[in-house]
Amino acid sequence: MIDLSALRGSRFVVLGLARSGLAAARALKAAGIEFTAWDDNAAKREALAAEGVRIADPASIDWSGIAGLVMSPGIPHSYPKPHPVAAAAKAAGVPLIGDIELLARSGSKARFVGVTGTNGKSTTTALIGHILRSAGVDCEIGGNLGPASLDFRPLGDDGVYVLEMSSFQLELVPSLRFDVAVWLNITPDHIDRHGDLAGYIAAKRHIFDNQRPTDVAIVGVDDDASKAEAIRLGAARKTIGITVKGNTPAGVSVHDGILRDAGTTVDLRGIKTLPGAHNWQNAAAAWAACRALGLAAAAVEQGLRTYPGLAHRQERVAVVGDIVYINDSKATNADATEKALAAYDTIYWIVGGTAKEEGIAPLAPWFARVVHAFLVGASSEPFAATLEGRVSFTRSGDLRTALEQAHAMAQREHRRGAVVLLSPACASYDQWPNFEARGDAFRSMARALPGAIVETGAAA
Repeated sequence: MIDLSALRGSRFVVLGLARSGLAAARALKAAGIEFTAWDDNAAKREALAAEGVRIADPASIDWSGIAGLVMSPGIPHSYPKPHPVAAAAKAAGVPLIGDIELLARSGSKARFVGVTGTNGKSTTTALIGHILRSAGVDCEIGGNLGPASLDFRPLGDDGVYVLEMSSFQLELVPSLRFDVAVWLNITPDHIDRHGDLAGYIAAKRHIFDNQRPTDVAIVGVDDDASKAEAIRLGAARKTIGITVKGNTPAGVSVHDGILRDAGTTVDLRGIKTLPGAHNWQNAAAAWAACRALGLAAAAVEQGLRTYPGLAHRQERVAVVGDIVYINDSKATNADATEKALAAYDTIYWIVGGTAKEEGIAPLAPWFARVVHAFLVGASSEPFAATLEGRVSFTRSGDLRTALEQAHAMAQREHRRGAVVLLSPACASYDQWPNFEARGDAFRSMARALPGAIVETGAAA
């Protein structure tokens, strides 16, 4: 747990008692800091009250002298409608902050690396952390990924906090300075929270706030919004462009799986946990970040080659014969699934769930790689309409049936290099509580198939 004793004498209100809010409340309590907590869920309030934490209806709070409202990042504070407590804090001039801001204010002298973007954040964050640890650097990895930041171990001056930063979290860190800030890519996302693409980009842009000229900004320049951001940063700090679409001056590029940086080349094609151009972008960003932190090229390359991957992100879970079974449950929109379809040539595709607005129509350029689609969940009929006449499909209904049907067809046809791919392009909420539960179930079922050999290793 992070020691927040440097904040003694300040008073806070904690709003939202899920993962990050609970960690904040417990860290504040451990440090002997005065605070009040609240959650709209009565059971969560009662559970924390049993730990001796003061629970108070925010309507009764006197906001004078409050140093900050520590909000769980999922709680809206501006658009579409601010939570009443956030509105009250704003009206009183109280800063809205998150748990990661408390980490920033804890007085730690460790370095901070932040990773944001629409896709690839988790893999890049985990990859940077893995490379650092492989090189003997003391680091903690979390934020939007894994443990809440205040559950980290305190690090010394030579340590590194590696933080995945969502757009929601970046709106709540007014004083955090990243020694290395990574911006991977931008596609429209979370518009319901930010109002429009410009609002989403503005939230992401906070990752560069507070950087000094000696700090490093790493920006993927393969989409227009990100390229514009790299130009905007200009000469304000050292900016490293990364691309998988062509060379970029004074940057890192990957062409056909070969990473190039100032005369150094690394062949990424044999790293099974980093398949496809999207993972080459992740690898290039991790390379640039770790080199900026002072690691030798050989140490970074060794870390790339030993990366074990992340669950639910093109996770190789089993092999039956020579058919690979891949869990990409984290792909909850078409843009994420596009990365998986682009990575494999012969696909038995399990797809469906609670569809996003764009559905799977944007994936049409990759349909030729799909041997057969197995449709599950609430999106089955609209997806069938999209695939009609373009890809053969079966209305499987549920995940177990889809896997059984895909397995039978793949084993019967025995196509070279084929994969059975769960990449739903949908949220899970019609049949599963979250994408993790969906992916865990797929993994267990795939490994239970007759003749299955367990694989470990993920990508994305």
